[in-house]
Amino acid sequence: MTRYMLKRTIGAVIVMWAVATLVFFMLRIVPGDPIAAMLFDVGDPAAAEEIKEKLGLDKPMYVQYAKWFLLVLQGDLGNSIYGSNIQVNRLIAEAAPRTLSLATLSFIVATMIAIPAGLIAATRKNSNLDHGVTFFAFLGLSMPDFWLAILLIIVFAANLHWLPAIGYVPLSEGFWPWFSHLILPSIAVGTAFSAIVARMIRSAMLEVMKSDFMQVARSKGLRENTLIMIHAFPNALIPVVTVMGIAFALLMSGAVVVENVFSIKGLGRMLIQGILNRDYPVVQGTILIISAIFVFTNLLVDMVYTLIDPRIRYDK
Repeated sequence: MTRYMLKRTIGAVIVMWAVATLVFFMLRIVPGDPIAAMLFDVGDPAAAEEIKEKLGLDKPMYVQYAKWFLLVLQGDLGNSIYGSNIQVNRLIAEAAPRTLSLATLSFIVATMIAIPAGLIAATRKNSNLDHGVTFFAFLGLSMPDFWLAILLIIVFAANLHWLPAIGYVPLSEGFWPWFSHLILPSIAVGTAFSAIVARMIRSAMLEVMKSDFMQVARSKGLRENTLIMIHAFPNALIPVVTVMGIAFALLMSGAVVVENVFSIKGLGRMLIQGILNRDYPVVQGTILIISAIFVFTNLLVDMVYTLIDPRIRYDK
């Protein structure tokens, strides 16, 4: 197990390096000039050359890459080249808690909806409840999250005045201010994921409930609730955990549209703003963090497999 996890960790680091390197060179290949963006396309050539020299953008690409890579090895993601020259580490440190808060609450909302809905649909196959869950799942999948976000703002913020419409408040300023600002965005984001997970739970449960060991357990006279929660549900969790792990990684990478609707300056919004500004260090640093989230979430999912099913071992 330890050997396997060590190999996976090394592989994860290599993947992160490959992604970051690819992004580094692709940013410099695509058309566009960050200096022109900084000078609003009206700066004189002398000023542009001075800024390029100051930022090191006048050096050959391989020299820029070597300098950036050495800084990354020291934990320094560089400084933003657009605006106030703030450290990228600081920008990410400010944005990450917002995205983490939104992702965590959205994940909780999705789980609270998906697990009961999936179990009800599986245990009441072809009933009105099953059809209702299926309808909800298709509705959740087809409904754009930004549309739901706007609808929630109109109903609960603009009309009822129950919850704030935009912004983010740090947890250090109080639980309710922090929580109240995240209720609407987490519902907007979590609804679509809950639909996906609910359908996955239903499919996995139906497959497990047809298996031989379930027939044997049922023949022993075990109660239906015991069969479902103790025997069927744990055995149906492997594909569900995979989907939920990917979903959480996607949430952590930033629900870009919803973050923009609610004016939450998270990782996704920061990445989009960095791309629009051609801010190389911000884009490279954010992509590096997002790739780390994805690869280590997959590693964590592999570890959870062994807790769900003791038969799974990573000895090689």
